[in-house]
Amino acid sequence: MKNYLNFEAQIKDLEGEIDKLRDPYNQNGITEVDTKKITETQNQIDEKLKKIYSNLDPWQTTMVARHEDRPKSKYFIENLFEDFIPLSGDRFYGEDKSVITGFAKFNNQSILVIGQEKGENLESRIERNFGMMRPEGYRKTIRLMELANKFNIPIVSFIDTPGAYPGVGAEERGQAEAIAKSIECCMKLKVPTLSIIIGEGGSGGAIALASSNKVIMLENAIYSVISPEGCATILWRDPKKMLDAAKAMKLSAKDLLELKVIDEIISEPLGGAHRDRDQMLDNLRDSISKNLDYFKELSSEEIMNERKNKFLKIGRNKGFISNSEDLSTLTIKNNNFEKILKSKKVLIGSTITVLFLLLVAFSLF
Repeated sequence: MKNYLNFEAQIKDLEGEIDKLRDPYNQNGITEVDTKKITETQNQIDEKLKKIYSNLDPWQTTMVARHEDRPKSKYFIENLFEDFIPLSGDRFYGEDKSVITGFAKFNNQSILVIGQEKGENLESRIERNFGMMRPEGYRKTIRLMELANKFNIPIVSFIDTPGAYPGVGAEERGQAEAIAKSIECCMKLKVPTLSIIIGEGGSGGAIALASSNKVIMLENAIYSVISPEGCATILWRDPKKMLDAAKAMKLSAKDLLELKVIDEIISEPLGGAHRDRDQMLDNLRDSISKNLDYFKELSSEEIMNERKNKFLKIGRNKGFISNSEDLSTLTIKNNNFEKILKSKKVLIGSTITVLFLLLVAFSLF
């Protein structure tokens, strides 16, 4: 059964008409399938989809990114890679089923695959914790990323989460520390890293795995520091103002590419990734192949420096510095106080002064 968003009511009606036309058995008995009428109706659907999806507002884009039928990480892993070997556990606490991890082959090249998984139905969504990772999930990915780095294996991550799990147990086991360590690990890697936001890229739960050489978004995905509802609740104390929040947050792929927060947008089939999964797979496959080929020409140091410079440049043209062509040489300047402390004469003088003051203090008592 197809699921429709509230702005797709006309599409639902037209597709219902096509289903009736394709069914040779109806209340009037057996009839011939009216292929001409089906073709005309399908053309109407395509026109309406093009009109709707070329003018989505940020909140409608958010709804598409969360669509129930949208392909998830598990689907992409099963259909893009070969010989996938799943690996589990963080070796500290346990397994986190909200993230799928393992090694696989892509174009005969070994790849570490990481995928945040929301689940396809109610049962699997509960099992996967709706894609919200716990500390053990981040520690599992850190363990495997370090392993991939040791054997010079590129990493491909699929991001799809409303955010890290904020439960009491997760906080007790060090959720914030695990996210911070994951970001640190991503930035230290000397292998190519690709992060593909396929649905929601929510807050630290997403950036913990998206601190990559290339951050790529599907056309109707979103990437933000907080959900539109959460933002509206904080700023206006009214979650119904999520449209205003979504507009202000610049969470769409188009806005983020303009701001240079992401590096690439992968186009989706007309009407969203869920309407033509085969086409979506082809588009993703081409992007992954192109980006992995690019990094084959770079050394490990060049790969790491490119990633570092990429993140250092974010926002630099908005007020920090005007020219940031090469930020790899950025260093912390030593201040004068540090120079004074290193001076031997000053150090000897300071020691004598302290001793003199101590003698005076003892003589008074």
